[in-house]
Amino acid sequence: MNLVGEIIIAIAILIGIAGIILPVLPGVLVVFGAILIWAIFEGTSTGWIVFVIATGFLVVTAILQYTWPGRSLREAGIPMRSIVIGLIAAVIGFFVIPVIGLFIGFIGGTFLAEAARVRRPEAAWAATVQATKAVVVSTLIQLLGALAAAATWVIGAWIL
Repeated sequence: MNLVGEIIIAIAILIGIAGIILPVLPGVLVVFGAILIWAIFEGTSTGWIVFVIATGFLVVTAILQYTWPGRSLREAGIPMRSIVIGLIAAVIGFFVIPVIGLFIGFIGGTFLAEAARVRRPEAAWAATVQATKAVVVSTLIQLLGALAAAATWVIGAWIL
């Protein structure tokens, strides 16, 4: 692939990583797609090996991103319904107050769902903090996978 093509792939990977940090795009899918397109255009065994390794990082972290925080939420007794309400409120918040509304909406929605469930504000707040920590851990795991995939691509692009 020529230099312009690799710069375009690099920009796409950076956009994907930004989409993980500020979830407006499906960041992991953008990173995956960019590396797949690179491997297709490279058409070499090294390109496909890089793609397989990068995909492995993305798959492993995708599994970890749901199982690890999910386990801590179950241990804390926070039902999935509260998280779903928080996520719905986050999406609504994103459109009401761009970007920052995402976080305000999640925290507010989760707190209201937990307050309705447990009927004690301090317990609802503790559950909200726990849920927020789980979402942050999930995002960090996803980011780590995307960064590992990006690093794999950089090494592969350097070699080729």
